Amino acid sequence: MENTHFSDWKNEVKPAVKSKKEEFHYLGYESVTEEEIWECVQSKLKKKKVEPRLYALVDTILALSLNDFMTWLTIRSYKEEGLTQE
Repeated sequence: MENTHFSDWKNEVKPAVKSKKEEFHYLGYESVTEEEIWECVQSKLKKKKVEPRLYALVDTILALSLNDFMTWLTIRSYKEEGLTQE
């Protein structure tokens, strides 16, 4: 299979993202959106600097822990806050 850029697979992995969102909602974090989860996964994969295969993308989504997500969300908010104060 040809190695495709992971953003091209967004619609194909949507069920995994939805499942992760529902998991976070079940744990009490009801404000989490699918788009936030997708952005978090993209940021994790961009750090690896290699284009993942489809199975690795799904694995990253399903293995995303609430702790990792909340850390990413906190860092993102600090970066956005820093941009608005300049």
